[in-house]
Amino acid sequence: MKIGELATASATPVETIRYYEREGLLPQPTRTASNYRVYEAQHLERLQFIRNCRGLQMSLDEVRELLRYKDEPAQDCAETVDKLIEAHIGHVALRIQELRGLEAQLIALRDRCRGTQDVEHCGILAGLAETPAAPAVKQHLHVR
Repeated sequence: MKIGELATASATPVETIRYYEREGLLPQPTRTASNYRVYEAQHLERLQFIRNCRGLQMSLDEVRELLRYKDEPAQDCAETVDKLIEAHIGHVALRIQELRGLEAQLIALRDRCRGTQDVEHCGILAGLAETPAAPAVKQHLHVR
């Protein structure tokens, strides 16, 4: 199949597929005489695996590591995959804690609203002007 067909079959944008190829997550496909990429069923299967991992908010490094294990199936799962997932669960728990802190900040900000009044005396806008520079939630950069 061509890249557009792979994109449709996997619900993945063409640029994302190319990005995963550049990152080494997807193997380079063979090319036709006219230089078109030709993808096989294993490309679709691997891309769906990557997409499932990304849907679970795994980083590209975590996906890369899982793919390494998947490519060497004789390894002990408990010493590899289980530990990686356990670490990811810890990241998710931390993110949940950070989001709860953000929620509390937003609720406190909302509670500063004293009903209908002019913008000049808006409690929310005043609160935003007073909010410390350090955000309660760390920014997690993940390429999709």
